[in-house]
Amino acid sequence: MNLSERAASRGEARGKHLEISIVVPVFDEEENLRPLDAEIRDVLQSLGLPAEIIYVDDCSRDRSLEVLKEISAIRTASVRTRVVKLRRNFGQTAAMAAGFDLAEGRVILPLDGDGQNNPADVPRLFKALESGFDVVSGWRRKRRDGTFNRKLPSRVANRLISALSGVRLHDHGCTLKAYRAAVLKEIPLYGEMHRFIPVYLARRGARVAEIEVDHRPRRAGVSKYGGQRILRVLLDLVLIRFVSRFYTRPMQFFGQMALIFLLATFAVGLLMIVFKLGWLRLLGIDYQASFVETPLPAVAAAFILGAINSLFFGVLGEILIGAGYESRGAKPYTVEKVFEG
Repeated sequence: MNLSERAASRGEARGKHLEISIVVPVFDEEENLRPLDAEIRDVLQSLGLPAEIIYVDDCSRDRSLEVLKEISAIRTASVRTRVVKLRRNFGQTAAMAAGFDLAEGRVILPLDGDGQNNPADVPRLFKALESGFDVVSGWRRKRRDGTFNRKLPSRVANRLISALSGVRLHDHGCTLKAYRAAVLKEIPLYGEMHRFIPVYLARRGARVAEIEVDHRPRRAGVSKYGGQRILRVLLDLVLIRFVSRFYTRPMQFFGQMALIFLLATFAVGLLMIVFKLGWLRLLGIDYQASFVETPLPAVAAAFILGAINSLFFGVLGEILIGAGYESRGAKPYTVEKVFEG
């Protein structure tokens, strides 16, 4: 039985009455966990709604798991605590996915385990979500990070993601967000998808909003984000462009690529003719060369192969998309509500 099935069976046994699920991925944060847990509990108790906190330990190397076990023993009338230990370090997206699968709340709010996200913002996010949105994303307008190693790369990445995906957010990388569980659980998470969840949900018709949230300096421990994260984000931008625009119609994407290659082939062929006939003399350039005296034939052949391969990948993509929908019984649409007279 997988995590989703276990969560479903527990929901049937206890009654699906939870309003809020807080999901906290954890990796080597032993010094930050107790104060963070106390803040989360205070906020949830002030809301007065049935809630749960799910900590997902991503195979921490310090005493984080021991601290989480102690935290899970704390009993509160309206707040339930669960701790999930992953078998190895799978990464932040996988840890969040495990928490989402287990979450039973109607609204799911992930936040970082380092304490930089302020739990005091949870009620504001929850209220904004209840005003009619499916996703409310946090915007760390005043970030408490280094300017050059975190702020500047993040600003550039956010603008690129917004431009390529069409989902205009100031802070795609902020973990603190609020999701309607029914919408969030429609998409599978893998790779580095956690920062792009609003993009995937917007593609499915979700209503996305953004509000400013507090961002605090790290209390203890060290950041887990290095320079390699920037490279991963840049690579993910290619995927985001494809997924946000052409996921269900790959032939249009690869067809455009084939057209670009064909136009490039035409341009190279025209240049070969210009060199062959010596038309550069019209521009005052005394140069003439046969086809075999230039590398242009090889360049034209490479462009033609690129066009053929693009068309091939387009057809293959269409076949895979169709097979995926058929095998899963999935639909290329999502229904929000059905009204009957």
